[in-house]
Amino acid sequence: MTETERLRLYPAVREEMEAVIAAEEDEGLRAAYSQMLEGCLQHPDQWAWYAMWRIERKDGTPVGDLCFKGLAPDGTAEIGYGILDAHQGRGYATEAVNAAVAWAFQSPALRAVTAETDPGNAASQRVLEKCGFTATGEIGEEGPRFSKSRCALIDSDSPAYIIET
Repeated sequence: MTETERLRLYPAVREEMEAVIAAEEDEGLRAAYSQMLEGCLQHPDQWAWYAMWRIERKDGTPVGDLCFKGLAPDGTAEIGYGILDAHQGRGYATEAVNAAVAWAFQSPALRAVTAETDPGNAASQRVLEKCGFTATGEIGEEGPRFSKSRCALIDSDSPAYIIET
């Protein structure tokens, strides 16, 4: 589990994911959630890298969810996220993405987190920019691609940092 000032984020267990899949009316989302569960079952030792993560306020109110689409052999992980309509515009996406990326960068195998947004989803693009992602200039399956690289210490005796590329 990861906590922020207002939120709790945690990977859903199998039963939670199965319940979400069964209740989901949108065919595209149901397929995405099913793909997440399949990834979890194929890689149980990397459950959190494939699972749907619940985003809740600290009082237990569901706010949305996010996921990583696995940890790729090249050291990248793609993140996806969504905030329920009733909770949009309150900074929850920015808070959740920052927390999830901080969690992800605890893995020494990870060198960058990527994301794609619908070309017309300016709000999601702003979230990524606020979280330190930059547009790569590439277009992925879902739209413009963004990336955030791990910072690396140049010299352990100096507070100077560089961004790995």
